[in-house]
Amino acid sequence: MFGLSVAFTPFLSDYERMVQTILLLGLCAGAVATTAGYGPVFLAFLIPVSLANAVSWVTGGGGAHAVTWVELLLGALILGFAAILAGLARDAWRVFVESIGIRQQQQRNNEQLRLALQRAESANSAKTRFFASASHDLRQPMHTLSLLGAALTMRELDPPSTEIARQMNVALRSLASQMDALLDISKLDAQVIQVKPELMPLCKWLHRLQQEFQPTAHSKGLTLRLDCPAGAFVESDPVLLERVVRNLIDNAIKYTPSGGVEISTQRDGELWKLAVRDTGLGIAADEQARVFEEFYQLGNPERDRAKGLGLGLSIVSRLVDLLDLHLELQSQPGAGSCFTLSIAAVDGAELPPALAAPDLAALQNLRVLVVDDEEPVRLAMQTLLGAHGCQVLLASSTREAMVKALVQRPDIVLADMRLRGTDDGLSAIRSLRSALPGLPALLISGDTAPERLREAHEAGLPLLHKPVAAEELIDAMLLALKDIRTTGSPA
Repeated sequence: MFGLSVAFTPFLSDYERMVQTILLLGLCAGAVATTAGYGPVFLAFLIPVSLANAVSWVTGGGGAHAVTWVELLLGALILGFAAILAGLARDAWRVFVESIGIRQQQQRNNEQLRLALQRAESANSAKTRFFASASHDLRQPMHTLSLLGAALTMRELDPPSTEIARQMNVALRSLASQMDALLDISKLDAQVIQVKPELMPLCKWLHRLQQEFQPTAHSKGLTLRLDCPAGAFVESDPVLLERVVRNLIDNAIKYTPSGGVEISTQRDGELWKLAVRDTGLGIAADEQARVFEEFYQLGNPERDRAKGLGLGLSIVSRLVDLLDLHLELQSQPGAGSCFTLSIAAVDGAELPPALAAPDLAALQNLRVLVVDDEEPVRLAMQTLLGAHGCQVLLASSTREAMVKALVQRPDIVLADMRLRGTDDGLSAIRSLRSALPGLPALLISGDTAPERLREAHEAGLPLLHKPVAAEELIDAMLLALKDIRTTGSPA
């Protein structure tokens, strides 16, 4: 159709013919883009239009006048321009095909990444469920052994039996520490850890940790020194900060074969720099980021239990972020490592008075209702609490707990979070409190699933994790009773 327009050239002036030629050449050039350079379509447009345009010039306007050399030259130039456009179209089509291929490959890559992300999330969820299930099943017998071990140490034993009981409790504490590492990861994943800052003296606090780790260091032939000025005060969560520093000291002792470990604090402007420095193996530069990953350990290919699970520094990293602190690592292979925490300095003038020791006399004749579906756990709780002078009522379900509570009103309830079937400790406590308002209660659980932790957190109940140390259990019971007597409302 466009090529037929040259049929009018015998009736046009030279100026009008030039305008017509320019328009036709422009249409041919534009066709490179509109056809994306696709050869069959582009040439089907280019050849008729260009050929007709060239013929109109080399024939002297369709025979209207004699042909001049300028017209012959214009005809040749039009054909040459058409050849150039054909080359450009070929290149444009190649680029177009490549761009489509890149886009399709990108879509395939995005789909593969999406599937990989889904698999990673599924694997992470499966890992969490496995840890929660395994943790619950392992913590049940550990909890029983812990309670019976604590009850055993309260009896009069001959020296060999006392040493056996002590070693058993040491082994249980070591195992509980490793289980607590898994629990810390689950708590951090569930985002149920609340920061409760308090004013605390670093010197006294670090001295207690030094004394606690001193026997372990001496057993390896290491020195454990503390250098901290008496005027060092900070405001942070003492429980979470202790978990951080405890992990750093524990790691330093584990990976130091000779020499020693030093805990020091130095004032740096508005900050206290708390450093844990060792003379151990050191960490290569390319490994320093990886040591904060879960289950990653240096120099432990045989997975020696004595070196932990590889969760310590992962927990440290997460807790440091939670506490809004800064952690710096300086290390060289063979020259040891230094982990430095930067904590804001505060004035220690408003330090609260030390808390009084718990009054164990409050446990005498205290009626305690224990709700747990595991008979060994119920009997172990009865043995331990009975040794403290408590009257212990045992129940395995919410229904049985209600019956016993209505016959003899308990002073406090200790309920396992997971009972048989659809029954659970939260339901048991709610049912008991509906019949007995203001009843103090504690949840005890071996479950570390994030959703379970969030559920307990949202219920506002104190939650203890199996295996529960006897001292921790007694302190939590006394605190729950104190809260009731002070506020008149259940914890």
